[in-house]
Amino acid sequence: MPQQKMQPVVIEDARIIFRNFTGAEGRFNAKGKRNFNVLLDEQTARAMLKDGWNVKYLQPREEGDVPQARLEVTVHYSERGLPPRIMLVTSRGKTALDEDMIALLDYAEIENVDLIIRPYEWEVNGKEGVKAYLKSIYVTIREDELEKKYMDVPDSALGSMKVEIEGAPPMIHVPSEQISITRGLLVREGHDDRSSVGRARSRGDQRPP
Repeated sequence: MPQQKMQPVVIEDARIIFRNFTGAEGRFNAKGKRNFNVLLDEQTARAMLKDGWNVKYLQPREEGDVPQARLEVTVHYSERGLPPRIMLVTSRGKTALDEDMIALLDYAEIENVDLIIRPYEWEVNGKEGVKAYLKSIYVTIREDELEKKYMDVPDSALGSMKVEIEGAPPMIHVPSEQISITRGLLVREGHDDRSSVGRARSRGDQRPP
């Protein structure tokens, strides 16, 4: 009877540590190698060890604590095969992250993680095992009160702003790239306007404080 093919493992409400979605070089990590570790309960760890997964244990920090099972998961991109599906979840919805965007997960405040791990069975020089690759992951981000308050306010990318200058016609349109603030004074490039509020001078005429 042929050996049954191993199936992907689904872990919900997971805890992940040692995040390196950037692929940063480190003492135990080659440059460009993206990975993270997922913590396992003891029952799951024993079952996966039995199947050949490379489960390891964190040593206890406090006396009396039990070792914590962990599994390193590789995040792999290549020209062959499907890339991992990585979704960022917020109160606004979900967003797919590509290879150039997943680095932000290294620093995100995570509320919840659900993931699927794909097994890769290997055999080299008489040794064999199962390597864990990320198939898909949904990462829910913890949002603070201000993010929730202003979630419906659209992002702005205005290329100009309207400024009122005393003594001038109201609502003069001034391109924002020509404006800077120096010591509390309004500065417009190429102009030498004066008002009772302050003197506007070009950046070339600015003096250090």
